[in-house]
Amino acid sequence: MKNIEFSDKNATSLYDKYIRDVKEIIRILSKEDQNDILMEINSHIYESMQRNITDSEIDRIVETLDKLGNPRDSLSALIADRKLFQATKTFCPTHVVKALSLNISNGFIYVIFCILYLFLFGFIFLIFVKILYPHNTGLFIGEDEAHFGFIANITDNTSLEILGDWFIPVNIVVMVFTYLLITLLLKLKYKLRRKN
Repeated sequence: MKNIEFSDKNATSLYDKYIRDVKEIIRILSKEDQNDILMEINSHIYESMQRNITDSEIDRIVETLDKLGNPRDSLSALIADRKLFQATKTFCPTHVVKALSLNISNGFIYVIFCILYLFLFGFIFLIFVKILYPHNTGLFIGEDEAHFGFIANITDNTSLEILGDWFIPVNIVVMVFTYLLITLLLKLKYKLRRKN
């Protein structure tokens, strides 16, 4: 991106500060997305400056930047949208978690996604607990109840752990299925959002 040149030093200073703020806010995105956003903003500023040539440069840049608004506020939805797209493309857990955290304020559906991710991390935790406490972790079936997870004190002889050594492979299969389901649901949500 080529920076816009101004003859007024104050206009240059305002422009440079705005672009620095934008760069700081969008740094969590891929380089390609960062470049796209910067070029789009730069183009908007340039075109806005060209439309109104009667006012001074400082007045035009102040008016333009006011219309664009604070980058943290005006770009938050765009950043969340781009991060969501990146997450659905890559299936990378860190991108997915970041996309969910950025989109949590965009609706109830993302709260559900976050809860599903908590379950996913719970399954990971249970694998380590099974390794450390094999007799206290599993799927326990009793006469009146069933319990999945960790039991600190096993005193009831009627409860039987039915998965045994299959507890970890079953957890891994459930984790993979849950992760793929969440990511595919995010992809569907993203496509529906793009249509609207």
